[in-house]
Amino acid sequence: MTKPVAILQHETNQGPGVLLECLQQQGIPCRIISQIEGGAVPRNARDYRGIVVLGSNHGVNERLAWMEEECALLQSALASDVPVLGHCFGAQMLAHAMGAKVSRNACPDIGWGQVWATPDAQRDLHLPARMMTFNWHYDTFEIPRGATRTMYGTYCLNKGFRHGRNWAFQGHLEVTAASLRAWCEEGRHELRCASGPSCQCEKQILENVQARVGTLHSVARRVYAAWMRGLDRDLMVGLRAGSSVPA
Repeated sequence: MTKPVAILQHETNQGPGVLLECLQQQGIPCRIISQIEGGAVPRNARDYRGIVVLGSNHGVNERLAWMEEECALLQSALASDVPVLGHCFGAQMLAHAMGAKVSRNACPDIGWGQVWATPDAQRDLHLPARMMTFNWHYDTFEIPRGATRTMYGTYCLNKGFRHGRNWAFQGHLEVTAASLRAWCEEGRHELRCASGPSCQCEKQILENVQARVGTLHSVARRVYAAWMRGLDRDLMVGLRAGSSVPA
């Protein structure tokens, strides 16, 4: 029986979105482990084909019990060469599990913002040199030892990194128009209180949201396709030898 991909979800409005759709289209089984519903964090990463860590309203440095369990799971994945994909909080958790520092960013990064892909990321994933992604975070991470930066932004330098078959993004590629509307409704007070050069209000976030999400998903599908290819070791041989990811 094919092992599933474990998806660790922490908030109702921060689900797997278009990532789940991509996995299902490839016939890859998934197991969503919901922290909201008290789902137990797996102990052994080898029980899974891959590990996905989604966003959270909490920060890595809060060191809650379930965070320690997730950190242990990611360290198990790294030791067992089980691919990890981190989104926002999940990216910070992966960096933390790899021994990198997670700390407050210079300013909150909330809303749509432009980021740039490094030349290697452009080549390997056929990503555009720059793109708009959705952000909602206060913290940032240092690039872990042995990893390489894949994306960077104006108000947050480290927007993504790659370490072998492990990918981390300090942002949300997975969001849908519906999840953004629900997230903004839930976080309305937070949006009113947040301030800074990279903070947007609810109106700005939801303006032309359907078109923005559509453009974002065209990028997300490329990233997810590359990560899903990494779930199969034999397919990774070609990538490591220098072949590009098909469009």
